[in-house]
Amino acid sequence: MSAPLGPGGLARIRARHPEAVAEAAARRARRPLLRGEGGRLLVIAADHPARGALGVGVDALAMADRGDLLDRLCLALARPGVDGVLAGADVLEDLLLLGALDDKVVIGSMNRGGLAGAAFELDDRFTGHRAQDLARLGFDAGKLLLRIDYQDPGSLDTLHGAARAVDDMAARQLPVFIEPFICRRDEGRLRADLSADAVTRSIAIASGLAGTSAYTWLKVPVTANPDDMAQVMATSTLPAVLLGGDIGDDQDAAFEKWRGALRLPTVQGLVAGRSLLYPPDGDVAAAVDTAVGLL
Repeated sequence: MSAPLGPGGLARIRARHPEAVAEAAARRARRPLLRGEGGRLLVIAADHPARGALGVGVDALAMADRGDLLDRLCLALARPGVDGVLAGADVLEDLLLLGALDDKVVIGSMNRGGLAGAAFELDDRFTGHRAQDLARLGFDAGKLLLRIDYQDPGSLDTLHGAARAVDDMAARQLPVFIEPFICRRDEGRLRADLSADAVTRSIAIASGLAGTSAYTWLKVPVTANPDDMAQVMATSTLPAVLLGGDIGDDQDAAFEKWRGALRLPTVQGLVAGRSLLYPPDGDVAAAVDTAVGLL
């Protein structure tokens, strides 16, 4: 659906009837995470703004226009084959008020404290949804970012916080998607290592977090060399979804990388955000439909 209320209408509801968020959550029609034995997931990600990461390509503030972002999200969620959305509390609550989340998988983003470009970026504290918030709102899963720099002692705090969050989610029988990266500082900028060795180690670490992995999913990037993905994904038996990431200008090449990795036995689907919401040609519906076709 579109976003007929617009930012002004949403602000009026929020100012005068804040209880409308909980009421919309209680009314929301829910669905299973996966449908049927052969079910696959396509989830649209929009949790970047909550970490101050607003850029797409050369436009540093592409995601800063909330009305435009909501229009794009509503368009994407209405396309056949799209299963759900991943976002922070404010975006998910906007979508609830717009009635765009019925019969969709709703995944709350949990740790947004590692702000993009900050000196404390690797201090990924849990400043977003808690397990109890997701349960209270009737959301379907959570997602956490697990970035590890072997040279940064603060990564141990991130590991500890992530493990306890996985425990809290499992106690409520709520799935949690872990997005793991081995990172390093390069001239002050944090960069993810997408080599086969680094992605393999990140998967092994994420899979072993907490007191149980019964409700843990992995959200993993395609390696720098896509041919390495079969070996990398053999590291764990946990169900996984691919991370779409920023595809740059070569959309067709990115889709081809996804296509191969989606055939691997533990891969259950795809979570993509900016690549589908802000495609180079501006055609959101076509980008989403292409991604659906890959599944």
